[in-house]
Amino acid sequence: MEKALRNKKAICVFILPGLIWFSLIVLIPILQSSWYSLLNWDGITKANFIGFDNYINIFKDGLFVKSIFNSLMLAFLSVFVQLPIALMLALVLASGIKGQNVYRTIYFIPVIISSTIIGQLWMKIYHPTYGLLNGFLGSVGLGHLQNEWLANPTTALAAVFIPMIWQYIGYHMLLFYAAIKSISTEILEAAKVDGASSLQISFMIIIPQIVPMIKACVIFALIGSLKSFDLIYVLTRGGPLHATEVPTMLMYTDIFSKNQYGYASAIAIFIIVECIVLTGVIQQIFKKIQSD
Repeated sequence: MEKALRNKKAICVFILPGLIWFSLIVLIPILQSSWYSLLNWDGITKANFIGFDNYINIFKDGLFVKSIFNSLMLAFLSVFVQLPIALMLALVLASGIKGQNVYRTIYFIPVIISSTIIGQLWMKIYHPTYGLLNGFLGSVGLGHLQNEWLANPTTALAAVFIPMIWQYIGYHMLLFYAAIKSISTEILEAAKVDGASSLQISFMIIIPQIVPMIKACVIFALIGSLKSFDLIYVLTRGGPLHATEVPTMLMYTDIFSKNQYGYASAIAIFIIVECIVLTGVIQQIFKKIQSD
């Protein structure tokens, strides 16, 4: 095995199939979209080269700017709401509570359910007439708070973000749980012998030990938020009045409804660059944290 690892030709042979597959499904489409973003093209007739006009136009579009704000808001909530809840659940489960395997499975169930099914489920919860949420509010004497959650522009964004955040809490919880379980039990037992409380062990020992996993989860949550599409499409399709619009929804609409392939490709490239830049920023932040 060690000899094979030192053999550069063998390494190239093993890497080549994965590299070819990655190029076919990732690199080549990105290069194609980059070229399309420089064209005025409807996908059928002859394309006209217009340079960076599409990029200039998307930033002049107030709806696109609003969609960026919405996606960044979702990313903020994913990092500062979703991940802390997932970390708290992981810490509780890893502490050795009774039935932790059952709880771990229950929390992970939303991750494996189709986003379409989850969207339909939450549409029933939010339904203004027979929905579970309005029914609960009415039963506890808070009928004045009942609302058309997905049809009201002031509540639609929050109503869409809640199921999106809820869906992947179990995913990040499982990653945190695995990282916590990899910590040597001798360190934790020594801390208990020294009189450290559970809270002190969590914040002074466990969390510093799993910083690499926290960084990975922050990146996953960020990228997932910036490219979110399916749940928003099922729940509101970007409405009402574009209140839940995100760049991916605009890209979809511009391609399949307006046939603006060049304009939509510019949005796609923006999303890719946005993910790369913000991932680099997160890498630098955690690099500084780990070096301090």
